[in-house]
Amino acid sequence: MSDPRLSSAERDELVKTLMAARRAVAVARKSQDTKAEDEAHVEVDCAKRALGERGPVWWDDGTPDLNRHLARTGPYADWYAGLPEDER
Repeated sequence: MSDPRLSSAERDELVKTLMAARRAVAVARKSQDTKAEDEAHVEVDCAKRALGERGPVWWDDGTPDLNRHLARTGPYADWYAGLPEDER
């Protein structure tokens, strides 16, 4: 989810930038150009940070940031353990 404080125009432009950067990663990988791939990954990271998908959290409601926690080991461990095996 992107930062809701972004205007629609800002979000649209950043998503276009992100998609172009992801395409650049794919092209660089296909041509085995590691320098171009590294540069494209930096562009992806910058776009994701601008969208609020990475970096400091943009919400301020006191909710903890659980983005980098596994469902099976974090606060949702009991819920996850209750899922059928084929859904985990």
